Amino acid sequence: MSEGYWDYRDTDEWIQRMARRNLPPLIITAALTGGVQGKEVNPNHPETAQEQAEQAYECYELGASIIHVHARSLDNPTQATQDPAQYREINGLIRERCPDAIINNTTGGGGLKGSSMEERLRSIEANPEMASLSMGPMGGRIKLLARPPYRPEPVVIAAVVPNNYDNIEMFAQGMAERGVKPEMEVYNDGQLPVVRHIIRKGLVKPPYWVQLALGMATSAEPTPKNLIHMMELLPQDTMASVIAVGRFQTPLIAMAILLGLHVRTGMEDNTEYEPGVPCSGNAQLVERVVRISRELGRRIATPKEARQMLGLPEEARTW
Repeated sequence: MSEGYWDYRDTDEWIQRMARRNLPPLIITAALTGGVQGKEVNPNHPETAQEQAEQAYECYELGASIIHVHARSLDNPTQATQDPAQYREINGLIRERCPDAIINNTTGGGGLKGSSMEERLRSIEANPEMASLSMGPMGGRIKLLARPPYRPEPVVIAAVVPNNYDNIEMFAQGMAERGVKPEMEVYNDGQLPVVRHIIRKGLVKPPYWVQLALGMATSAEPTPKNLIHMMELLPQDTMASVIAVGRFQTPLIAMAILLGLHVRTGMEDNTEYEPGVPCSGNAQLVERVVRISRELGRRIATPKEARQMLGLPEEARTW
């Protein structure tokens, strides 16, 4: 079993580990851009392949081991694309700058803006090392700001992303066939039975990697109580990371670090450094995570360590 795994639910183990400052090294994921908001919200938001590669490098230099990638349409940067050619380009540019970072492509498409399930699956044709895999439906309503000439007026989108058992099995099977490790995104405790379902079917291999995503439209609310509750329901042999959006990102990241979980930060989930102050880029958010973790006595995992902990090959994929 991965040295990064331990039983988060065992109070005595936590006390012993904390007393010895022996929590596992912190794996940091940098989620660079997402598939929804962009420069209309924060002009420092990376959209092009070059912008993403540059900010990925800055995050990697600070300590991010995993780079989470969304591709944008070449004709319209407000639109996400699952074109595998564009993912291969972005992945390749990141690999040139970050020789051993773990590259993680989304299968989320454009969030609530809509892609078919078949279209969303195309991004794994780029053969990333990891890919996101949502464990259930998510709904919401989002107001998108005007972005001339692509979006002349503000738009409100209300929709549900219909992830069901059949779709999730299809995505997991496609990843297994390509040797892509799933990053299982769990939005509420009702989706944890789906995690156990695909484990029982043998579609994922331990150590399992789960993202506990709080604070999104129909996800669990971003509270300490909800985070601990979801953590306590994780299957055995699971390593978990925490996503929290907007102004809840920093407090829940700090809590995750203390609990021995791992974390995701970045402009996909949060475009402000503090309330009302746009962040200067993804690196500023990663730097804060590194500083908090070190102050709390937990060191940052190197990409090599993260690969070992996650059961990924030591040799990085290239494009």
